[in-house]
Amino acid sequence: MIRKSVLCAVILALLSIPAFIQAQPDPVSKTDVKSSAGPVPGGSGRAVRMETLERDVAEALTIIQDHHVSGDDLNYNSLFKSSIDSMLHTLDPHSNYFDAKEFQEFRTSQRSQYFGIGATIGDLADKDGKVIATYIKSTFDNAPANRAGLRYGDKIVEVNGKSMLGKPYFEVRDFLRGPRGTMAKVVVERYGTKELETVEIIRDAVSTPSISEAYMLKPGIGYIAMTGGFNRTTYSEFVDAMRDLKGKGMQNLVLDLRNNGGGLVREAFMVANTFLQQGQTIFVQKGRIQGFSQTYSSDNGSPDKTPLVILVNGNTASASEILAGALQDHDRALIVGENTFGKGLVQNPFNLEYGSMLLLTIAKYETPSGRQIQRDYSDGNLYNYYTNGGSLGDEDKPKTPQGDARKTDSGRTVYGGGGISPDFVVDTPTIPTERARFQRKLMNPIFAFVLDVSFGKKRGFDSHLVDRPIKFDHDISTADFPISEGMYAAFRKFAVERYRFTQKQVDAEREFVERMLRTEFVTSAFGSQTSFQVFNEYDPQLSKAVELLPKAEQLAMEGAKAYAESREERERK
Repeated sequence: MIRKSVLCAVILALLSIPAFIQAQPDPVSKTDVKSSAGPVPGGSGRAVRMETLERDVAEALTIIQDHHVSGDDLNYNSLFKSSIDSMLHTLDPHSNYFDAKEFQEFRTSQRSQYFGIGATIGDLADKDGKVIATYIKSTFDNAPANRAGLRYGDKIVEVNGKSMLGKPYFEVRDFLRGPRGTMAKVVVERYGTKELETVEIIRDAVSTPSISEAYMLKPGIGYIAMTGGFNRTTYSEFVDAMRDLKGKGMQNLVLDLRNNGGGLVREAFMVANTFLQQGQTIFVQKGRIQGFSQTYSSDNGSPDKTPLVILVNGNTASASEILAGALQDHDRALIVGENTFGKGLVQNPFNLEYGSMLLLTIAKYETPSGRQIQRDYSDGNLYNYYTNGGSLGDEDKPKTPQGDARKTDSGRTVYGGGGISPDFVVDTPTIPTERARFQRKLMNPIFAFVLDVSFGKKRGFDSHLVDRPIKFDHDISTADFPISEGMYAAFRKFAVERYRFTQKQVDAEREFVERMLRTEFVTSAFGSQTSFQVFNEYDPQLSKAVELLPKAEQLAMEGAKAYAESREERERK
């Protein structure tokens, strides 16, 4: 059982955080717990002493333990964590307390990896919605599952002696993951032969890259999906992707930051630094304690001049917004999509006792033009903060920031106070909830049908056989797994006979069916990451980004000219 004084120690740590903190929230600082603390900000100004605090907390815990109906079975870790989190969230929504387990997960996420076997899995249900089993859908290049020979269609029968049949994929996933160096003894049933095979897999680090896809959309136009957050490998991944795409003839670039929740600001700085001229501001950090306020500017004497469009949406946050805001303010990139989330607070980690960690907001970010990125949190309501006061339906999407107006280098008006507004708004396509539920039901016959076709159990589709290991790093073309009229008709018959759908129901979702059939085939042959290339073919935001590349090139020229003129004017003064 954890000592009651731990909570007191953590609270004192909050009140005695040292003045010096790393400007970039990457290294972990050590906080020493003092015997007393200074005045509470915003409070009465009286010092809070360790003895008083520990006495009050201990008394409260004693009363709970003696009188609460669950007092004999208290979970101190949960009690302490909820107490500290509640205290932090009165300050801002992004200061958080991590217990020892969560801290390890946090550190792992910053290394762009997790520990497991390295496979994408999915379950298959019958016509009544009952899960039959979970299957391997793809493995990752050189991951333990790939080295062990696991392949698309392998049914996961057992893991370490425990039956996995009938379990949904998220339960099976927990059995497959585990500490590095431990063994996962997996029994699989090969779909093609129905033979059982026992595979012993030593769990290892599995890469979760920041860049999920980088390929040529069409001649001259490259695409980089930087959707996996900003981790310690982000910039090196970006450099490799740019080199590869330029080798394939890239002259224009679409950088996809949709659903990128941020991470290490240093990595976002380096990506922005690639495109901005020496001396151009990338972001400004402002804090209340001396040393926290600083301007970070480009030091690149030879910036990349590739015309650039950046895609953003409501889940683009933090470091992603810093990158998008910097390139927008300097007119270096055209921003397309939806208003970003609006998270512009600087967090720094502090080690605490028992392997725990405090992630505390120490400053705020501004874009080069002086825009505040952070959205409003004045009412202290977390639900309102994350949903914009609603359910995030169409009517509740984040609105255009209404903060102070600022000017880009070329004189365009931009606004702060709640994220980055796109230069061209293109909403994410939405469908009614009931239709989405029906589409999810169609995924079971789609998966089952592709399994049969891939392993030759449906005649007449030899070109779609995928009874082989995954071929990685493949850029799909129209010749890869087209869905013919005959294949669609065969699927419709399969869905009607095996899953009790009607022909009318299937035909009403024909585009969805054809897209998902092709996605599933591409997954089986080239892996789950490559399968997103199929979705991009139907993406209106991406299509608009490609259409606007000439405008992005013109904007960059105007921005560069305006910056050069302003620099000359400053030098004359």
